[in-house]
Amino acid sequence: MSYKLDTLCVQAGYKPKTGESRIPQICQSTTFFYGDTQAMADLFDLKSDGYFYSRLANPTVAAFEGKVAALEDGVCAIGCASGMSATSLAVFTVAGAGDNILSSQAVYGGTYNLFSTTLPKLGIECRFFDPDAPAEEIEKLIDEKTKIIFTETVANPAIVVLDFEKIAKIAQKHGVLFAVDNTLATPVLCQPKKFGANLAIHSSSKYLDGHAAALGGVIVDLGNFNYKNNPRYPSFNQPDESYHGLVYADLAVPFGTKCRAQMMRDFGAIMSPQNGFISYLGCDTLALRMERHSQNAAKIAKYLSKHPKIEWINHPSLEGNKYHELAKKYLPNGCGGMMSFGICGSVENCATFMESLQLITQETHVADVRSCVLHPASTTHRQLSEEDLKKAGVPHNLVRLSVGIENADDLIADLEQALAKI
Repeated sequence: MSYKLDTLCVQAGYKPKTGESRIPQICQSTTFFYGDTQAMADLFDLKSDGYFYSRLANPTVAAFEGKVAALEDGVCAIGCASGMSATSLAVFTVAGAGDNILSSQAVYGGTYNLFSTTLPKLGIECRFFDPDAPAEEIEKLIDEKTKIIFTETVANPAIVVLDFEKIAKIAQKHGVLFAVDNTLATPVLCQPKKFGANLAIHSSSKYLDGHAAALGGVIVDLGNFNYKNNPRYPSFNQPDESYHGLVYADLAVPFGTKCRAQMMRDFGAIMSPQNGFISYLGCDTLALRMERHSQNAAKIAKYLSKHPKIEWINHPSLEGNKYHELAKKYLPNGCGGMMSFGICGSVENCATFMESLQLITQETHVADVRSCVLHPASTTHRQLSEEDLKKAGVPHNLVRLSVGIENADDLIADLEQALAKI
């Protein structure tokens, strides 16, 4: 039977048997008992499903993985220790020394640093592109060694809405894997699979969890990419001697299996059972929260757009916003709670404004139930050069506002009194 997303938020991922706990139990164990030697051997050879060591898989984490996979209409999900580890493992599953990836330049600062600084040290080149550039310009960056095109549904903090159709056509034309960080939209507002993406990645520490209590990340294999005999992906078509000659392209779930069996095995960046449990519970209210986040943000964006001390504002709900039409196409159920805006005058005005807030707090976080602000140029994007800040769409007067689920009028009152201090 097929269910709608708000039902899946509550029900997917775990189904108890008679007499079992109604919600997943926290399986706080590193290992699992087997009295049958062959049964354990089959697990190590990937011939059967089950658990033998929590570095690869854990029942509590599996419940959360199942829920997110259902929400994204994927074939499997892999719970990771953080959003950054999810992004890293997704890349390492397909790319190695001598390969390259393409990435939108309007991505989260940590992702930009990973791609621009760390991956090249491992022999993987990242070629950045302007997400608003014509398809022809982006295509020029692709060669036979390109393994993945990485983007964000809603860019953090530039609030660029992705043109899925454009990127999907490029990826399909060249047979390249198309990955989307869907953190700020969540599957409630956008399911990337519907628009041609092959992987969905989340920092589950944000909206999925909602509490800001559990660090985590998720990779969702959307099950719609053909690796079989694809010359771009030889590692999927050549025997893996560490698994007795297993060929991943022959499996029902090539990417998900390779990512867990190779990358998670070797890097050990799995989500903890405790965090999997908290994140599972957080997803129960995801549909309700995203509706409130979007409503609050739209109301606040409209207020700020008319304020004399605000130079500019980015939120796709505004009719004059550059990405308003794309948002109507890809985010029809709401634009989420993230926005950015520029404070008039000196950069010091940004600090005065943020320090004057009483209800909204200054945090290195976004997308939980509490509203918070940050100055990216001096924090999350501090390592970027002036040129890279410009490319990422992060001017020095940009303030990032993550709108929570509080009463919108209370939030507006707080913004009003803080702006009055400038």
